[in-house]
Amino acid sequence: MTFRDITHRLAGAIFWATALASIPLVLGFFADWHPAFDSIGHFRAHLAVAVAAGGLVLLATRFRRRALLAIALGAAAFWTTLPAFPIGGARGAAANEDPGNPPIYRLLQLNLRFDNGAPEKVLSLIGRVKPDVITLEEVSIEWQPRLSLISAMYPYSVVCIAPYRIGGTAILSRRPFAAKATSGGCSNRGSLALADVDFGGRVLQVAALHLGWPWPFGQSRQLARAQNDLAALGGTTLLAGDLNAATWSAAVRRVEKAGALTHVAGIGPTWLDRRAPDMLRPYVGLPIDQVFSKGEVAILSAKTLESVGSDHLPVLVEFSLTGSIAPDEPKTTATALLSRQR
Repeated sequence: MTFRDITHRLAGAIFWATALASIPLVLGFFADWHPAFDSIGHFRAHLAVAVAAGGLVLLATRFRRRALLAIALGAAAFWTTLPAFPIGGARGAAANEDPGNPPIYRLLQLNLRFDNGAPEKVLSLIGRVKPDVITLEEVSIEWQPRLSLISAMYPYSVVCIAPYRIGGTAILSRRPFAAKATSGGCSNRGSLALADVDFGGRVLQVAALHLGWPWPFGQSRQLARAQNDLAALGGTTLLAGDLNAATWSAAVRRVEKAGALTHVAGIGPTWLDRRAPDMLRPYVGLPIDQVFSKGEVAILSAKTLESVGSDHLPVLVEFSLTGSIAPDEPKTTATALLSRQR
């Protein structure tokens, strides 16, 4: 076999690999048709890079025209994922620190990882960042006594127990819950925690949401069950959680639409298998921890923090409240939401 034969066969192999990678890339854009396509679409950024890279290699072969098509397809597909990444850096809150502007608050979102082997890293991060409110997922039995260590700092809490080992959701708050609201509420088998929090006379409904794995697992069915919960969220809400769904996915759009919420862009990749080097997360990780706002919430910044032993990165959100809602008259309380379900 000559060198020319080898290069021709190699070019053919690269062409077919690129062509095969383009099939799931295209199918991912039909995510609204079937949840199987949405599962494929979570890897849109990875597939787009692979297709474009294959096209670049093929430029030096007899497949030049097809190479240009592959590059165009990969570039166009990757363009649709850009809102997931912190292009140009996270928005800062410095301009809002003037005494005449509304106060700046902080929310920390984190999937704890039910069997996290370094809980001290989580507690240390909370102690350093001192967020006003925390939304948590995978609050397992093992985590509950550990969280009690910071109960003096966060005396207001909702912990939702789930009927499986990885645990449920939780909300911890330094600020009191609003008047006429209970200690909060739980729904959807512990995957949704709700609390009405009083931020200096303004009520903010905080929600922590944990969706399961996508198709062929039960994420789509879980979202269907959560439709009423999301539709009943308060007029001013901040929802954060591990959605097990990429920023550009149909699942994220379903949450946004059901709750009349606005998705917060630019957080970046948050999940990577713990067996992989953490340095790879910005390049191959998935952006599946999401934040949504609604009503009189002004998002100032949203960014990831350092790893704390989970396979998810913490997400820190800085925000302010622009309205004036009396704490004894929230638009929709967690108590009212749950009473609608009964």
